[in-house]
Amino acid sequence: MPLPSAELDARRASVRAAPSGSVAVVDETALLDASAVAAHAGEALRSGRTSWRALPADIALVAGAGDDEAAVRRLVAGWAGQDEDTVARRARVLHRDELGAALRPEMWSLVAEHRRAGHRVVVTGHAPRPVLAPLAEDLGADGLVTTEVDVRDGTLSGEVAGPVLIDDDGSSKAAALAAALEGQRPTFVYAGPCSSALLDAGERPLVVTPRATTCGDRPVLTVAERGGTLATPGDVLRTAGFYGALLGGASAGAAVGLARRSRRHMVDLASSVTGDLGLALAGIDVDVRGAEHLWSARPCVFVFNHQSKLDVALLMKLLRGGFTGVAKAEAASIPLWGQMFSLAGVAFVERGNARQSKEALEPAVRKMRDEGWSLAIAPEGTRSPTPRLGPFKKGAFHIAMQAGVPMVPIVIHDAGEVMWRGHQTLRGGTVHVDVLPPVDTSQWSVATMNDHVADVRARFVATLEGTP
Repeated sequence: MPLPSAELDARRASVRAAPSGSVAVVDETALLDASAVAAHAGEALRSGRTSWRALPADIALVAGAGDDEAAVRRLVAGWAGQDEDTVARRARVLHRDELGAALRPEMWSLVAEHRRAGHRVVVTGHAPRPVLAPLAEDLGADGLVTTEVDVRDGTLSGEVAGPVLIDDDGSSKAAALAAALEGQRPTFVYAGPCSSALLDAGERPLVVTPRATTCGDRPVLTVAERGGTLATPGDVLRTAGFYGALLGGASAGAAVGLARRSRRHMVDLASSVTGDLGLALAGIDVDVRGAEHLWSARPCVFVFNHQSKLDVALLMKLLRGGFTGVAKAEAASIPLWGQMFSLAGVAFVERGNARQSKEALEPAVRKMRDEGWSLAIAPEGTRSPTPRLGPFKKGAFHIAMQAGVPMVPIVIHDAGEVMWRGHQTLRGGTVHVDVLPPVDTSQWSVATMNDHVADVRARFVATLEGTP
């Protein structure tokens, strides 16, 4: 779980007190509870790109042997002859599907505070630049100081350009950082316990570790364990309870729906049981602020930020019934969920196919106009790998305008903490939800649509960051 709010608030206050323009250095050992190099080595193993010479060492690395200079050089050597854009694209996918779940929420919160305070955020690391670039981009970092790779005419040579920034005390990172900052001393440095030289480069060093430790007179921030990729027995039981409730809700809904000859009654009952009983059995609490806005403006278009597969169950609990949704076409083939989505009248849209998407949405729009249904849509279009809010697509906004209904933003916090991206099991915890006041769409037009999209997204960002 994240840090207690009082401790986190105190650290945020310290950040806010530093003058604008201060430099905050955040090392990958503080940011991630996993090895980024090992994650990429594992992806290469699964994809069959690992050379037979590197196979034994990379298997040991993935098994937890730990990063070293040889591991970094092996990873870079495996990219020889590959297009720079291809490697970057692969890194973004792995960040989305795996490494995003290893990002420590405490550090995300502190980095966000630095950015709001007008500080210059620099990410450091020993992993090669293509590996850490997606993380630095998601954090909104101003700079990235890391192991560089040799690129010739857009193609990677398989060689490192300069030193590999890994050693026993972080001195190579400290030297590269000093060169990048041109002598400016960082105000804040966050790093793991084996980075004494890097920590000493800053005025306010902070050791970040999930284990209780002492590092001389340096202050220590003890963060929560992120856990491994394997589920614990408790996670398995929670997940089994959730899906048992889903099956029970579907069965009860089917019985009631058949008795009343109403598909709507069936879907609404199944949604309510899954949302209430399923989340309770999974050990997941939902704390809602602004719940009155869930009902005050129906029919409407509900828009929500998409962090986790669990978001569907959260919407079931919040909205209860009288709504349908929009999902990517692949969701129709998900066992059980796909069947429930179809019964609920969910519109399955194909990405990049505007004509098909418009046709798929027409029945949902008619139900809003004629039967008073509401529509739930994630305007990001896909789940975010980190708490960072992605760009909004305009589809939900055009639907609200055309149907002449309000838009109600649902801001979900912490859903990624109870079901991480790429994981199939649930963890206990509390999900916090802010339901914002309805947004009037009666004066919207196609000409002003970009302004309305930006306005609603800004409301999400302000709520997620805790700003007024």
